[in-house]
Amino acid sequence: MANSSELERLKREFLEYTEIERGRSLKTVENYNHYLTRFLEFAQVSKPGDITPDLIREYRLWLNRQTTRERASNFGHETLKKKTQNYYLIALRAFLKYLAKRSIKTVSPEVIELAKVGERHIDLITKEELMRLLDAPDTATLQGLRDKAILELLFSTGLRVAELCSLSRDLDLTSDEFSIRGKGEKIRVVFLSPEAKDSVRAYLNKRKDMDDAMFVRVDPPKSLEGKEKKVKRPESEPRLTSRSIQRIIKHYAIKAGISKRVTPHVVRHMFATDLLSNGADLRSVQMLLGHANIATTQIYTHVTDKALRDTHQKFHSRRK
Repeated sequence: MANSSELERLKREFLEYTEIERGRSLKTVENYNHYLTRFLEFAQVSKPGDITPDLIREYRLWLNRQTTRERASNFGHETLKKKTQNYYLIALRAFLKYLAKRSIKTVSPEVIELAKVGERHIDLITKEELMRLLDAPDTATLQGLRDKAILELLFSTGLRVAELCSLSRDLDLTSDEFSIRGKGEKIRVVFLSPEAKDSVRAYLNKRKDMDDAMFVRVDPPKSLEGKEKKVKRPESEPRLTSRSIQRIIKHYAIKAGISKRVTPHVVRHMFATDLLSNGADLRSVQMLLGHANIATTQIYTHVTDKALRDTHQKFHSRRK
């Protein structure tokens, strides 16, 4: 991009600051780089002082009119979702805050207001479907033992799929809890149910390899063989990836006769809603999920509707 050396340099310094001083993950830094690059390509300005409220307004209008590649080819007019637009704006606002911190003259980050988004929809399955999912693996095989351990561990702990993939096989099964490093490098404690401990122990007892990873590739059954073998990885990298876990859960959802889309995050949703429907308080669920903001956890409060209805029916006095 022409005449952009100063802003490009500041962007690079901001990304380094975000990674080193803020301690954000490499994925976050990568995303910030992508969003800010798109802004600089649009803005075509060379100095921080060239960023004005009018330019940001034009940029927001431009974002709102962008179409996603896959949707544009199929439907013609599918624009970026408001939530996606906000990712671009959050990155730009963080960059402007960094410039202000360094006393570099530019527009105030306060001029950026995020787009309003609709209430988040949660994909859930019923308790009966969850039980069928957990019981779907054939535990007569090492593959089935591994997959049973994956499902039970996800439901017992509410782990994110990346957190599950990061586990090592030296997990202390004599304890009912362990620590996990999650988003933002934050450490939290999660807890093991008896079912999860038994499933993990049964799986590890049948393992013959010496790899440190908790969940590794094994010879897949014929129903999964074609899908798993499409992913070529060196033999030195047997650890299951997030994508592998997603395929495994999709396979067992189909086997369990569940017509809805089931992902590792759906199991995490079921973990949270199960706690709340059984009387857990929101703050505790927030801590167990590793949410930085309790507002994120509040998306699950709809599950208390039945409890509220039961309370109303039990305690609300009728006219006599």
